Amino acid sequence: MTPDRYGKQDFIKSSPHFFRLIYGALLIFLVLSLCGGVLLPAPLLGPADPGNPPNPAKSAWFLLWIQELVSYSTVLIYPALATGLLFLLLPWLPLHRHAWRASWLPRGQLAVNIITLAVFSLIIILTCVAAYLRGPQWSFVTPF
Repeated sequence: MTPDRYGKQDFIKSSPHFFRLIYGALLIFLVLSLCGGVLLPAPLLGPADPGNPPNPAKSAWFLLWIQELVSYSTVLIYPALATGLLFLLLPWLPLHRHAWRASWLPRGQLAVNIITLAVFSLIIILTCVAAYLRGPQWSFVTPF
């Protein structure tokens, strides 16, 4: 059996080229997570008391953006679900071409890159608004 029988002569070995990207992303994520854990206080409250609920009752930090989204209209949960379904189906959509090398934000997938960055930015903005700019009765307050 020759190596070109399966068409592998045109591919680049994944090690070490691809794994350098993975290790770099892991290192960046680890440093940001550790800095966030040290600098940002955990939003933990005391034990739940049904007789005296907090105002506003905020969800966990990773769900705050959904709580902020549905505070405008409950219908907005459907675009969020549709976007999640789109991201689940993204590997099987015919929007991408065959990747010959590993790269961040490849030029051939400009639409996918823009949509992904826009959704990520929107989630970060909604999370920050819900965490720092919402007060009693879910009204806007200044964090200062």
